[in-house]
Amino acid sequence: MSTARTNIDFERSGRQLGFIDIAHSPHEDAWGATRIPIAVISNGKGPTAILQGGNHGDEYEGPITLGELIRELDPGLVSGRLIILPAINTPAVLAGRRTSPVDGLNLNRTFPGDPKGTITQQIAAYVTDVIFPLGDAYIDLHSGGSSLNILPSAIIEPAPDPLHHKRNMEAALAFDAPLTVVIDNLGEPRTSTAAAVRAGLTTLGTEMAGSGTVSIDALGICRRGVRNVLAHLGILAPTGKPPLAEARNLLRIPGRDGFVLATTDGVFEPFHALGAEVHAGDAAGRIHNLGDPSRGPEMLHYAADGIVYGRRQPGRVVAGNCCVTVAALYDETIQVATLAPTSLTRSLFSPSPACGRRWPKAG
Repeated sequence: MSTARTNIDFERSGRQLGFIDIAHSPHEDAWGATRIPIAVISNGKGPTAILQGGNHGDEYEGPITLGELIRELDPGLVSGRLIILPAINTPAVLAGRRTSPVDGLNLNRTFPGDPKGTITQQIAAYVTDVIFPLGDAYIDLHSGGSSLNILPSAIIEPAPDPLHHKRNMEAALAFDAPLTVVIDNLGEPRTSTAAAVRAGLTTLGTEMAGSGTVSIDALGICRRGVRNVLAHLGILAPTGKPPLAEARNLLRIPGRDGFVLATTDGVFEPFHALGAEVHAGDAAGRIHNLGDPSRGPEMLHYAADGIVYGRRQPGRVVAGNCCVTVAALYDETIQVATLAPTSLTRSLFSPSPACGRRWPKAG
């Protein structure tokens, strides 16, 4: 049985702010607790959306957006319920780290968790066992963190049921990010979005830039996107944007071939900017051994056609680090409310000065 407790009444109307307390007894505090902030904004009848930020503590656009939503949203404008967890992995958020400084675990690789496990495992278990059963939809806001810079995008978590998959796609497209990308994390079942799909929730993720900083552009996309999805779900009033005809520029990470990994330790020199068109076999960059100038750099190559979707931010790498991620066109067509072509998507699907070729348009 979990030691987690909260002072929130999930059935009460209005705005509530409180904490989930998980008993924690480190050297510094015999009978203390790890406190996870939580807010509930509820009014009238309607669906329940769970909004989560801070799954990784070095990804900032989500927690900022959700903190603003907690403070600024008028409960009278809500039709349904919002359960908001703006800093779900609080120890990592306060430390600015991807993993928890308490137990060293990555929350997004611990679902469904363990109510008798470490702090990170108990957080995952509380979300799985208590929060997910209350919800209809789940929005998990991520960025690239300290080690990656990623093109701002809404993320589709695949679902095995076609109708569930369609709901996920519609929610991601409603977010209206410059790109929408299908990411299954190579079938990884321990992510929060994979767990939310298993729980039957309409599930949406994001990647909002990264590099361990706050992106002005990505933060604006995130703020608008969250409200777009809440309007799509019927929890907030419609935004007034005209509906568009079809989905465009859907991308996916093409399995293991979409990741360029470091083959040795050193400093990575990338050859392409984010958004550049690349092809399988092209040189992606090279790794320099600065401590031994007699050794030439080691070349890395792409294994898939596509665009540069994510790129490592720190120059220093060790073997196995992700240096570049490629996204390719998604070959599934679905008629739902669409992404409007933006200046960013137009630039991504135009001739690339890096290679002089044209990446084919979607549709």
